[in-house]
Amino acid sequence: MALHNIYDRDTLRQKLAEEKFERHTVSFYRYAHLTELTTLRDTMYAQLQEWSVLGRIYLASEGINAQVNVPAPHWEAFAAYWESMSAFENMTYRFAREDRKDSFLKLKIKVREKLVADGLDDASFDVTNTGNHLDASAFNQAMNQPDTVVVDMRNHYESEVGHFEGALLPDVDTFREELPKVLNMLEGKKENKVLLYCTGGIRCEKASAFLKHQGFKDVNQLRGGIIDYAKQVEEKGLESKFIGKNFVFDDRLGERITDDVISTCHQCDEKSDHHTNCANNDCHQLFIQCPACAKKYEGCCSNECRDYNRLPEAEKIPFRQFFSEVFKGRPYRKGRLNEVSHKRNEIA
Repeated sequence: MALHNIYDRDTLRQKLAEEKFERHTVSFYRYAHLTELTTLRDTMYAQLQEWSVLGRIYLASEGINAQVNVPAPHWEAFAAYWESMSAFENMTYRFAREDRKDSFLKLKIKVREKLVADGLDDASFDVTNTGNHLDASAFNQAMNQPDTVVVDMRNHYESEVGHFEGALLPDVDTFREELPKVLNMLEGKKENKVLLYCTGGIRCEKASAFLKHQGFKDVNQLRGGIIDYAKQVEEKGLESKFIGKNFVFDDRLGERITDDVISTCHQCDEKSDHHTNCANNDCHQLFIQCPACAKKYEGCCSNECRDYNRLPEAEKIPFRQFFSEVFKGRPYRKGRLNEVSHKRNEIA
């Protein structure tokens, strides 16, 4: 059995379209001491592939972080699989609000040094001494208290389309950049009540322990992240203090939480919160694009990428290294579009 995907994206989409069953998109994580990671990855891949599970799973010596799409007929077997391992007993699953079958197209399980690239020396503080975990109701109540500070522990392209009202929104591309930025933003607030939130909770686990180590007295985090918050708001009829969309790291690129559209198209500034990746696969830059600009630029982030995409393959060669090295996978920044134009002119 191959321990990797062997089909192209079109074939994978066709296979999903032909399925006669529903799927559940879920996320979960667990900090736990894991060993023999390569063996664990291989046996895990073989078992999940047998059940046609799709998604992305990261393993590290500190635990597991997973976002997967599970066929409904195999859900009970899937849940029992994790329960059979002591490190993963009593796992908490966070179900997506928008349960699309194509949230993932293939299964990837990777061994990493850390679950989240945070740049921290975990040995320098107690990573298990985390903040208080608040449910949606308690989080809403805490937001209403005087001197409460709410901090978004996600990247700028996530908070751009949706965030909690009045939250501090660090302007960063990565979690590694965010922690020192947050410390600066919270200067002089060690006595304040601090509320942290992220997509599913895993980034807040480390961030809350880090802030407590730095001397913050009242650190709290949203249990289950925005994903579980939205579910609780819906089930309990609570007010949603989160507005807009929740960015998610799968092919959906977002789940709508409220009808508010708080961001604009990166190309024309009209209201839009639709994330997409540039249709020039050698750029693949993540950005927000409205339907009109999607048509005008043919799904690309710029005139340069659109023109490049129209070239015969042989004529793309002089530009390919630049796009791949400088832009691939990077989130949108306005200056980068100008950089594309200038660099293209230099090469030409």
